[in-house]
Amino acid sequence: MDEKLSTIKKEVMVEMIKLAQKRGMRGSKGGWKEFLNLYDNKIGASLSDPSRRPLETLLTFLKTFTKDDDLKIFEKLLECHSNRDAVAQFQKASPNIESREQRLLRLTLEHPQYPIDYSFPSHEEGWLVMKRSKKSKTMRSTAMLAVDCEMVLCEDGTEALVRVCVVDRNLQVKLNEFVKPEKAIVDYRTEITGIAAKDLDGVNCSLSDIQKSMKKLLSHGTIIVGHSLNNDLRAMKLDHARVIDTSYIFMYGDGPSSRRLSLGNLCKSILGYELRMGQTPHNCLDDACAAMKLVLAKIERGVDTVIPLVHEDAHEVDLTKLLIHRIPVNVHDEDLHQVIPGNFTIEVKANKKARGSKYSVFAIFKNQQEANEAFDCLDGDLDKNSSGWLQKSVSFQLSRGIIGSFCVRKMSNESPGHITSKKRSFEPEEALVESKKLRTDHDCKKLEDTTAYADQCESHLQEIERLKQELSQRNREIASLNKIVVALTRKQGL
Repeated sequence: MDEKLSTIKKEVMVEMIKLAQKRGMRGSKGGWKEFLNLYDNKIGASLSDPSRRPLETLLTFLKTFTKDDDLKIFEKLLECHSNRDAVAQFQKASPNIESREQRLLRLTLEHPQYPIDYSFPSHEEGWLVMKRSKKSKTMRSTAMLAVDCEMVLCEDGTEALVRVCVVDRNLQVKLNEFVKPEKAIVDYRTEITGIAAKDLDGVNCSLSDIQKSMKKLLSHGTIIVGHSLNNDLRAMKLDHARVIDTSYIFMYGDGPSSRRLSLGNLCKSILGYELRMGQTPHNCLDDACAAMKLVLAKIERGVDTVIPLVHEDAHEVDLTKLLIHRIPVNVHDEDLHQVIPGNFTIEVKANKKARGSKYSVFAIFKNQQEANEAFDCLDGDLDKNSSGWLQKSVSFQLSRGIIGSFCVRKMSNESPGHITSKKRSFEPEEALVESKKLRTDHDCKKLEDTTAYADQCESHLQEIERLKQELSQRNREIASLNKIVVALTRKQGL
């Protein structure tokens, strides 16, 4: 691996480190931030964005990984880049014969999130890896199959495949099977999946049977289509290089390029119909057909067509909620009440794509004001997610000793262009209106610039330390003022 690392571009190393962070991977010097605190005595982990670190730092961190499983995960990410390069080379060698299907495949592989989402642990036992053919006929194949899966929660906290639907481009059903998980099921998620225990009575189809069926269907370069397809492939333990992910391929007239709409929203925007009404459970077959229809619409209208970004208006009742996501499965409802202030009830968020180790809920308050107050009083870093929504990353230590973190997001985006929050209107001094996150970013930028000239300007580092102390003091003042304002507001019944 060391020899490969010396030839890898910086942007690929950045993706490797982000993947390591996402998976909680630790080298001999710990995780990324732990490594920075040991490696860089001057600024430590205060500048944790790997893209803003020198190549030497990234290389040194990646060389701390020596375990076979970790190295195989990195190899898989490099393979994703190899898939991307192979498609690009084919397009370059045959620029006049690239089909629209091939173009959509290339759009998927070129998406910045692709190497992270599709780096599967396919070296592990039980995975089916479809061999990538370099034959021209296979590379030119326009055959497509759309797939959608339903998953249930097992007693060990993992998810298991329970249903698979596959349709061709004519929406003819090629596979529609219930699957009997090997592990004991603790939650069928019937309100989401539409599947109950009785649906599995007499079912003998196994995950291995599904893999055998998929292997037959995917011969000769067939492209798999799906929405957030990586979740379905992971559920089937299927690694296939030729994919079109409908959450990747639509470009928007405004909003961040990383914005990924739900399948239902895309159906409404592109196809002009509601995928499901109200709280109706998912239908595996309908979702597979919807993904194929979206791809066919994209092919018909032109691959490079830009669509207007459809903003989903928040209903008034939704403004009384906070979305709490990335919650570790060992954190329960009563634990959330320890961390989040105010009186609220818990509603589990319907999301069949949730990872087995994490889950999401809504915290429902009496009114919007109480929801906003609870958000403002949370001690956490204010940031924006990949879709531009305001959220806080909250770290906690429970009374029973569990340490962890989750994210809390409002249900409305008050100011997409910049980070603000309602608490700013209560602050008496204009000097306190700048958000904690913006201050931190500004400080990190100073740190980055100073690091480049540290040998020449030692005094700059001393100035940065002074600014960091001042920033810390200001943040404590802001937190104190917010608590005072909230207390006065409640006392006066506002």
